Amino acid sequence: MRHVRSHNSFERPGTQDSRIRAVGILFTVVFLFIVFRLFVLMVWQHGFYTALASGSHDIYAQLFPERGSIYLESQDSQERYPLAINRDLFLMYVDTRVIQDDETAEDIAEKLAELFHYDDEKKLSLYMQLSKRDDPYEPLEKKVEQEIADMIDGLKLPGIHFVRRPHRFYPEASLASQVIGFLGKDADGNDIGSYGIEGYWNKELSGTGGFLEGAMGAKGGWIPLAGRLFEPAEDGVSLTLTIDRTLQFKACDILKQRMDEYGAQTASLVIMDPKTGAITAMCSLPDFDPNTYNEVESIDAYNNLNIFTPYEPGSIFKPIGMAAALNEEIVTPDSYFFDSGSVDVGCTKPIKNADFKSYGDQTMTGVLENSINTGMVHVVTSLGKERFRDYVERFGFGVKTGIELNTESSGTIDSLYRNKKDKIDCYTATASFGQGITATPLQMVSAFAAIANGGTLLKPYIIKDVIYPNGKIEETKPKIIRQVIEKRTAQLLSGMLVRVVDVGSARLGHVPGYYVAGKTGTAQIPGPGGYLADTNHSFIGFGPVDDPKFVMIVKFEKPKRAYASTTAAPTFAEIAKYIMQYYRVPPDR
Repeated sequence: MRHVRSHNSFERPGTQDSRIRAVGILFTVVFLFIVFRLFVLMVWQHGFYTALASGSHDIYAQLFPERGSIYLESQDSQERYPLAINRDLFLMYVDTRVIQDDETAEDIAEKLAELFHYDDEKKLSLYMQLSKRDDPYEPLEKKVEQEIADMIDGLKLPGIHFVRRPHRFYPEASLASQVIGFLGKDADGNDIGSYGIEGYWNKELSGTGGFLEGAMGAKGGWIPLAGRLFEPAEDGVSLTLTIDRTLQFKACDILKQRMDEYGAQTASLVIMDPKTGAITAMCSLPDFDPNTYNEVESIDAYNNLNIFTPYEPGSIFKPIGMAAALNEEIVTPDSYFFDSGSVDVGCTKPIKNADFKSYGDQTMTGVLENSINTGMVHVVTSLGKERFRDYVERFGFGVKTGIELNTESSGTIDSLYRNKKDKIDCYTATASFGQGITATPLQMVSAFAAIANGGTLLKPYIIKDVIYPNGKIEETKPKIIRQVIEKRTAQLLSGMLVRVVDVGSARLGHVPGYYVAGKTGTAQIPGPGGYLADTNHSFIGFGPVDDPKFVMIVKFEKPKRAYASTTAAPTFAEIAKYIMQYYRVPPDR
């Protein structure tokens, strides 16, 4: 019988060897891949997976960004002083399932109450929490210091555990509190900056969160070989402020003393470098401690009065109209004016001077020296409503300054638009001496800085530099907004304001040994049906006039004295004297 070989069983020489080699190569590739993954997991990314496995603070730091810090500097020191930083505290919780009996719960409650100084009511509440018996996570204290946590660990109390959490800390307490703001919580319980720097720069300070995505096993465990997607967090930027720590402390301390002395409801102050626009001090009283922001009597304490609360500035506004008339060459410092004590421009009553005084023959310098309301109405009438309004806008009123702080207001000059004709009306006339319009103290300082520096309006700023997580530092450069008045005009007006301090209504603003320019303002506060008897007191000035180192405004709300010349002016002089000494400015007279 013939035997026939099946076609399927036939193999060409070498085919079997090829298959064996292919299988070997496949196993080799798989083996090398496993080795590579193990190398990545055990060597290259060992730290990450160790942290992941332990649930430690390290992985928390990689997934959750660290909020940037905020610093102050001081001219008399090379150090940076932290104003807002992050500090690790501990959340203490108890797993009540491991507490076997009431006696153990009572013993734990006694020891914790002693450490945290609980009263009997709080200790009883703690005992009730410890007695639940079925709760794996019962929070007891949210902000435990490292030292206390270590002491409790040493006691080996059953069921007591800690979780490390970063918290915002303000080492300087209430210093510059309205400038800094605070870190609060939103409706979902997430951290969010509120007010001041914390609010305005919240996004940049917060940074960007990371994410981790990968495969989980049936029991919820991580499967390393399945791969993962990991994007590390990017920490927030840190900021250095232009605020001088020493000057801030001294100026605010003096302001607080005088506020109490004069019985004022609030007080505020801004000091600016007129050559750059940098804010070197900013005080708003009453203040608060950002560490305990939730303990304030009124949330009004959060408001920075220098940017949030526009007010009718009164006579400190008079140099604005005078600057416009000088710049347009409509008047000179020696231009003649006769004051009869009253002028009628269509208001319900004739406009009069303070205390109904009449000053007779005067110059424009005399109008500022004696703070003559009717004189300023004369100046603005000569200037014309449209040009007056144009200069008011050019000096920066009616719009926000753009300073890097939350809750800035723009004030209002709407009354200057009520009559489209150029004829002077009641609203324009009263605006000439700072009534019927509103401005913030920061706007007033910014405008006077333009007078002090030769006519240039600068954007005020409070951030000296931004420090990025990669180490890059971005410094703020002074920004010119516009040339408001000519240099000669600024010099003439500065000289007139020196006379106001030397021999005029602001004599208590004088600083011995220096030529200082300034102006007082006592403005009635508007209320329902008209103006109230209460007043706001302001003084604004700069010095030394030939080379100004500062421009400053001091404001008191409803002090128990009659005029700003006896409240804001001497407060200005006291702080200005300190500034001259602090900056080592040699006397110029």
